[in-house]
Amino acid sequence: MSMKRTNVYADPEDLAIIKEAAKRRGISEAEIIRQGIHLAAMANRVWDEPLFSRTFEGPGRTLSTSEVRDTVAEAVRRETGPSSGSAA
Repeated sequence: MSMKRTNVYADPEDLAIIKEAAKRRGISEAEIIRQGIHLAAMANRVWDEPLFSRTFEGPGRTLSTSEVRDTVAEAVRRETGPSSGSAA
């Protein structure tokens, strides 16, 4: 994997914690910093698709558990069609 060098300013207390953690874990301080950069990158990534791409119409109030179950079951029945029903 190709890497690119960069310089950042960091709080001395944070660097001390990283130094202790690296020694305890037996890895380099740079590896811990790379992991932190990766976590920051993923937390700020903009995804191409929304997490929830499906929406369901509702009555404008919080549904009961049975109403949610029935609504989801009906949506599944509509998508799977009559040919994939179960023998109940």
